[in-house]
This record gives sequence, structure tokens and C-alpha cells, in this order.
Amino acid sequence: MGATGDSEVAAAEGAAAGCRARAALLGAYELGRTLGEGNFGKVKQARHRATGEHFAVKILDRGRVLSLRGADDQVRREIATLTMLAHPNVVRLHEVAASKTKIYMVLEFVNGGELFDRIAIKRKLSEREGRRLFQQLIDGVSYCHGKGVYHRDLKPENVLIDRKGNIKISDFGLSALPQHLGNDGLLHTTCGSPNYIAPEVLQNRGYDGSLSDIWSCGVILYIMLVGHLPFDDRNMVVLYQKIFKGDAQIPEWLSPSAQNLLRRILEPNPRKRINMAEIKMHEWFQKDYIPVAPYDDDDEDVRLGAILPIKQVYLRKRYAQTFSSASLTVFRVIWSAKLGRKIICMASEDKHYIFFDQNNH
Repeated sequence: MGATGDSEVAAAEGAAAGCRARAALLGAYELGRTLGEGNFGKVKQARHRATGEHFAVKILDRGRVLSLRGADDQVRREIATLTMLAHPNVVRLHEVAASKTKIYMVLEFVNGGELFDRIAIKRKLSEREGRRLFQQLIDGVSYCHGKGVYHRDLKPENVLIDRKGNIKISDFGLSALPQHLGNDGLLHTTCGSPNYIAPEVLQNRGYDGSLSDIWSCGVILYIMLVGHLPFDDRNMVVLYQKIFKGDAQIPEWLSPSAQNLLRRILEPNPRKRINMAEIKMHEWFQKDYIPVAPYDDDDEDVRLGAILPIKQVYLRKRYAQTFSSASLTVFRVIWSAKLGRKIICMASEDKHYIFFDQNNH
């Protein structure tokens, strides 16, 4: 065989070795195409080897995360939040793992794109379609609130749509948990996307996380039904003035009940704003409404049995070491949604590993 043939063989062997290394790293998962890239890393589609089920694996570069102020806290916060949530309208976190250089988040694969894209293609949605999606949005957000989780960055880009046309709320990096409440029972961190942020959040006097999320849901509803933002301006000062006034122009061609709901949600005074229970009882919301129940953890245990042997399931419920024995020498799983919804804290001599204590909920 000539030099060219030898180099081709060497290249093929090198590629195969790379594939084997990557397979060992993820153990139970086979990585596929890149779904997207962000500041901290990328998201890849993955297939579970045993079941064929598809997932989205968020691969974060630990160096980048640790180099940006507040980024480490944002990643920890998102993981801690998602471990608490199990609802059909919230993106599910299935597993978390870490190596010396990477953090892996195995998430539910949602392949229908963002709500933002759906609106951009259609310009605006019919009241019927907008109502169905808004009902799901409210179901998911109210479930989060019941768990003490406030999203604080709700916008169409953070709402995904699956292939059946159902929504999945995502991106909980700015979310707040009960321990983030001040002594007055309010949140005090100003965060969110400018066009969707509630006026009281901008006032730096403390705010109710539920009511501020409701405002953001109202902005999303307005965009779905009308086709553009209710408050917009390139000048941030002018934009915030519009938000403080709450002077959204609600078209008269919308049904009277839709107009009423929008006005009650986009009420700049949070004390006068409609609350979650009142939204669910509103005439416009109630039409064709079928509440969605949260996932049952017992059902998750049944699904786990299809992925892992029963003996291994039993061991994992007692905080066994890894989700996949193939990954032992490369990385350690530190949390799995299918194991009693606990965060698994692993011992390691390497202080650079990122761990999430189960008390950090």
C-alpha cells in the first residue's frame, strides 16, 4: 500500500477513534447534528442507544461559563430549576453530567422550532390557535408558580413548539426560586428582555414574580393575536415610558373578550392586574379549555425500566455512581430526572468538577 493509502487508513482509524471516544463520553447517547450554538457552547441532537428516543444535549464549555461573571450561577440556576419541574408544557431535563471541560444537559428534544418562528411565518395567529397556545402557556407557567418557580424571561423565543403543535417553555437561566425572595416576600433582581418586562420590575421596589410573569404572558398573547409588539421603541427610555403607561393599542377587530383579557393582563399597576386564577376563569380563556395535568413521577419510573435493567434502576435510586457504565472513566452523571428527581452529588478528587447538591433546590 502506498503513502496515500496509508494516510487514508490512518485518517479513517483516527476518525473511528474519535467516534469511539465521543461514544464513550456520552455512554448511553449517540450524538447527531448541531441544533444551535450559544455563548457557552452548543446544542446537539442525540439518540438514546437502548430506546432510540431522541434528546437535545446542551454541551457547555466550562471555561467560558466560569470566565463570564454570573454565567456559572445562571447555569446552576437553570439546572436546579428544571430538576423541580415535570409538566407537558415545560421542557424536561432528563440528565446532567460534567467532565473537566464540559457540562452536559440532556433535555427533551423539541423539533417544531420557536413560537417566534411560528408567528413570523404567519404574521399573526387566529384567536382559536392563539387561545390554544396561550392556554398551554398559562398551564405551564402556573404549574411553575405552584412549584415556587418564576421564569422572569418569558418571550416567544423561549417558548418551543413540538411536532404536535404543543408548546414547551424553555430557558430558565433567569428564573427565581423561593430562596431568592427578599424578607418582604418579593423579588428584587431586575432581569428579563426589555419588550416583555413588567413595569414594576423596572421600578426597583420589589415585585411579585407571578404577576410579572403574567405581564410577559400578556405581551406574548398580544403578539400572537395582533402580530407585533405592544410596546416597542429603539430608545430604551421611550420604551420603558410606554411600558410604565401600559398604553398598548388593542385592535377593535379582536373579539370583545380577547380585548378585555389583554387589557386586564397589560395593566401597569400589578395590584389591579388579573391573576393566574382569574385568567383561567376568564370567558375568552375558558373556550375549549382542557387543563393539562403534570407528569406522574410513577410513570417516569416505568419509563426508566425500559431504559435500564431493573437491578440498575434499584441501585440508581440509592444514588449509584453512573447512568452508564461506559461513561465511568470519562465523566460522571450528577443528576437524573428518572431517579426519584434527586440531584446526585458525586465524590471526586478533582475540585474542578461542577456539582449540584440536592439541597440546592
